[in-house]
Amino acid sequence: MAPPDPRPLLAALGRRDFLRAAAAVTAAGGLAGCGTSAAAPGSVAAALPDGPLQPGAGDIPGDHYLGSDPADVRWGYVPAIGAAPVLTMRSGQTVTIDTVSHEGILEDQGRDPVAWFGRHGVAADGVLSDAVAVARDYRRTPRDFDADGPHVITGPVFVEGARPGDVLKVETLSAVPRVPYGVVSSRHGKGALGRTASGAPPAGIALDEVMPPPATDGRATGDPGRYGNVSVFTPVRDGVDGPEAHLAFGEGQEVSFGLRPFMGTMGVAHVAADAENAAELNSIPPTLGGGNIDIRLLGPDSAFYLPVRAEGALFHVGDPHLAMGDGEVALTALEGSLRATFRLTVCRPGRARRRRWPSVTRSARPRTPGCRSGSPTRTGASAARGPTSTSRCAGPWSTRSTSCRRTGAWTGRRPTPTSPRRRTSRPPRWWTGPSGCTGSSPRCTSGPERTGPGPGNRVGVDS
Repeated sequence: MAPPDPRPLLAALGRRDFLRAAAAVTAAGGLAGCGTSAAAPGSVAAALPDGPLQPGAGDIPGDHYLGSDPADVRWGYVPAIGAAPVLTMRSGQTVTIDTVSHEGILEDQGRDPVAWFGRHGVAADGVLSDAVAVARDYRRTPRDFDADGPHVITGPVFVEGARPGDVLKVETLSAVPRVPYGVVSSRHGKGALGRTASGAPPAGIALDEVMPPPATDGRATGDPGRYGNVSVFTPVRDGVDGPEAHLAFGEGQEVSFGLRPFMGTMGVAHVAADAENAAELNSIPPTLGGGNIDIRLLGPDSAFYLPVRAEGALFHVGDPHLAMGDGEVALTALEGSLRATFRLTVCRPGRARRRRWPSVTRSARPRTPGCRSGSPTRTGASAARGPTSTSRCAGPWSTRSTSCRRTGAWTGRRPTPTSPRRRTSRPPRWWTGPSGCTGSSPRCTSGPERTGPGPGNRVGVDS
């Protein structure tokens, strides 16, 4: 069976609308030998290693190991259907992957992690050697800072027996920081606080609240090193309740917060392409194969279900996060390299309808992406009738009633749950929102959304 081409669907829905359609009925089953229970509980506050976890060093709990050598990664792009795998494994086995964060190696940071981190007090032996190698030796595709995605994508992994129509269950068993530091970045024209393409501030804030400050915008130079982007080095230290990040602000002040590691990008090959740097493979937008979903629930004790569209699934990961709030308002989370271990299981469709969308479970309960971990979640037939009136949404969905309403939280505007903005046209009739609302229903409304990478994008473009 030929895999479906998702591009017309993505064009109709926009970059992140697939999240709204992630199945709230995951508990309905239909996957032979693949229940909705998540991975065994893991520690949220992962312990810091004694030193940097260099490639292949230290504890490697998986049945297989995969590093992030330049030959095993794609920088800014995800693998296409038919891509050559860098690892083959059986269904149900585990793999430990050393991932590399893009922060500290990007062109606007000099593409020299030893120098960039050295300016923040990190010794040369405290910088990951695979990060150095990727920055120095990556040649798979030519780099274009303005057009390419930023993420270092590791893989793909071929899972034996996976075929189009199946579902790949991805259980995150552990996620351990490889180094005791991370980076938070804000880049001109990107994120919810960036200037729009016209130069105006996004609705809800004044020009002097734009981040980074417009006066520092050097994009006209064409030199990423002179763009005036902001990257804040953030050390991680042991705290009373586990590792804590210490983010500096103001004059000699800092704020500290605990770690909650997870992978921002997990996916399977979703489309064929003529080139490895084809636009449809850009690592920035989420896709029908998962991709850059940035869901903080997807740490240890979670499972991610991905509809398979290629032989072997071709699983890949990237964009490791040490912590994230309800989203990436400034543009990024606390970015930092992780050693993550996954169990990959091929699930066969049963009598129930096949999964068409990526979906998430955590602590053995199905989740709708965008809703907080403490929100009550319906399952089975009740899920199709919509969320409970007490559910709380961390993303753009307001669920004070059973109506689906978009507040604009992902368009750079301050949330206004009681005053949703209507879109000018309804979504396709067959579209299903996260609480079971269909596009043909008058109670499903949402606001306008700017999509795609570029200076005018305010919908969390990076990270």
